[in-house]
Amino acid sequence: QVQLVESGGGLVQAGGSLRLSCAASGGTFSMYTMGWFRQAPGKEREFVAGISWNGASTYYADSVKGRFTISRDNAKNTVYLQMNSLKPEDTAVYCCAAGRAVQVLTTASAYNYWGQGTQVTVSS
Repeated sequence: QVQLVESGGGLVQAGGSLRLSCAASGGTFSMYTMGWFRQAPGKEREFVAGISWNGASTYYADSVKGRFTISRDNAKNTVYLQMNSLKPEDTAVYCCAAGRAVQVLTTASAYNYWGQGTQVTVSS
């Protein structure tokens, strides 16, 4: 059983940056593909970014490509999401997830473990 705890959310002005962290425990972190998802009020959960077990492959939603960067440190059992040039439409609860699939997948059903999420609010 893998436990995931996100941190780093907060309130930021449009154009600003935030770095989210997701610390994992209870499993072999390096075995899992990791993903970040977000859900805004009244909207469905959507894939944001994903990274393979060794960091060699990354994948981004079109809406964040060029602004967000996902990375991982397997020695620290942590995955990160660096968010730059934030926009009000990035406002959401951001959750990290761990999946056993070898490939980076964009569907929530491909992930087995989820964190509780951290709120990101971008003011205009």
